[in-house]
Amino acid sequence: MLQFNKFYFLLALFLFLVEVLIAMFVNDQIVRPYGGDFLVVIMLYYLVRSFVLLPVNLTAFLVLAFAYSLETFQNFNYVEVLGLEKFRIARIVLGTSFEWGDMVAYTLGILFVVIVENKLKTSVS
Repeated sequence: MLQFNKFYFLLALFLFLVEVLIAMFVNDQIVRPYGGDFLVVIMLYYLVRSFVLLPVNLTAFLVLAFAYSLETFQNFNYVEVLGLEKFRIARIVLGTSFEWGDMVAYTLGILFVVIVENKLKTSVS
């Protein structure tokens, strides 16, 4: 079950760097809020698959459930509940406001991963 996958790890690292660049240099109404959310679930998926060998759909479901949970917690001001409101990085990483658009972006990101992974699996077989 535990197995390191260098390719997935490098892909997750690349996506993390893209996320950092978006956070630092993009300040628009589409790419930063929704493109970042689309990419973050893909990054998390590949980060999990870097270390744990799980089926594609199970990994995708777990990552999506995690993203949905964090987004739902934002509706209850959990950053303040945890006492992290003074830490900018915590506000950025954990988020501070619930948006249905983020849920859509997470869903589309995971659907993209599942489609790509399943296409790759069938083309290799």
